[in-house]
Amino acid sequence: MELKKIYDYRNIIENVVKGSIADELGIEPGDLLLSINGNKVKDIIDYKFLMTEEFVEVEIEKENGEVWILEIEKNYDEDLGIEFTNPLIDGAKSCRNKCIFCFIDQLPPNMRKTLYFKDDDSRLSFLQGNFITLTNMSDDEIDRIIQYRLSPINVSVHTTNPELRIKMLNNKKAGNILSILKRFKEADIKVNCQIVLVPNVNDGKELQRTLQDLSSLYPSVESVAVVPVGLTRYREKLHKIEAFDNKKSNEVLDYIEGEQKRFLEKLGTRFVFASDEFYAMTNRVLPSYEEYEGFPQLENGVGLLKTFEYSVEKELEKIDGIIYNNKKYIIATGTLAEAFMNEIKHRVLRKFKNLNLKVVAIENDFFGRTITVSGLITARDIINQLKDYTGVDGIIIPKSMLRADTDVFLDDLTVKDIENRLRVKIIPVEVSGKEFINLFKEDRGDNNG
Repeated sequence: MELKKIYDYRNIIENVVKGSIADELGIEPGDLLLSINGNKVKDIIDYKFLMTEEFVEVEIEKENGEVWILEIEKNYDEDLGIEFTNPLIDGAKSCRNKCIFCFIDQLPPNMRKTLYFKDDDSRLSFLQGNFITLTNMSDDEIDRIIQYRLSPINVSVHTTNPELRIKMLNNKKAGNILSILKRFKEADIKVNCQIVLVPNVNDGKELQRTLQDLSSLYPSVESVAVVPVGLTRYREKLHKIEAFDNKKSNEVLDYIEGEQKRFLEKLGTRFVFASDEFYAMTNRVLPSYEEYEGFPQLENGVGLLKTFEYSVEKELEKIDGIIYNNKKYIIATGTLAEAFMNEIKHRVLRKFKNLNLKVVAIENDFFGRTITVSGLITARDIINQLKDYTGVDGIIIPKSMLRADTDVFLDDLTVKDIENRLRVKIIPVEVSGKEFINLFKEDRGDNNG
């Protein structure tokens, strides 16, 4: 698939922030940004770098073809207030690997084309927190990261063993990861690393080697997340991989918790963190809020459960006495978080009288029942598994089930599609205790209290 079918690479301005410099100068959506201080703008990183000057000369082409030259004096960190049709301006760099565990290779056919695009772009890592492998970057591009101070960036390491990394990523250029990370350390570029752990491949002694290598680069390498490989039912002709079970997950947690103690003594940080999935698979008690050290890898699924639990507790502590609520809700979640959400439910019900909450774990028939996280649940599975529930006032789902800033599920059905089929309100909520608890405080039904 060519991204040109999705994005126009020209610097088309899609939105102008009201009251911004651009707004005051008459820049409008549909205009083109041609240059800044005589420099062509290759991508969003060029734009941000060039805009750090206190005096800029901006060349704009209006929709009628007229070209404006605007001389602007501003604060060094002040933006024009424009947003582009394509957030990167340039096309996103695609992944050149064929990882043995790649989730995109395990997607079913006939989904929307954008889901099959594998990005591996340092700019997206800097701007959006995406993880990259660094295998498709030239020395000049590495120099550009250093020159523009693209920090922090998120790197999928998986292993520092050169031969094993080449095998896992199926890319002969994958073996130089340590040398690149050492260059970042010399330039004081901050990096967060990810290890997708595959049983009997990069665990055990290989994991030990990787953590030793990465910890030697601290504080440039700030943290390491260890996440279990995800396996769908669409793995025909792909590398044979074992799934993590309770026993293997416990072994991983025992090892990581031991390493955390060692790193804490040596480096002053726990450094390596296990994803929530390992704790959910073993029903082990989550680490304390403080033990996550500011949650450096929250977007990687490290500490999401703890931040939600913590924020729920803080909101419940604000409630004096008992609140009466006569509503009945279903809380739809992935099978992985079922026990956790039931515990949250019990805590909520201590403060809300007459409230009826039922946690329902949605089995993932779309991708396969080995996929247990909430973020990969589809609308069809919700419809099929909740169709027999009646008399409820709403079905609460985490917003992670939806595409960012939309009401669309992975199978392209929408929140409205579920509501039409089940004839019940769907309530997407952020993984936020405040939003979750406010729902029950504000929507009480016939109040008896």
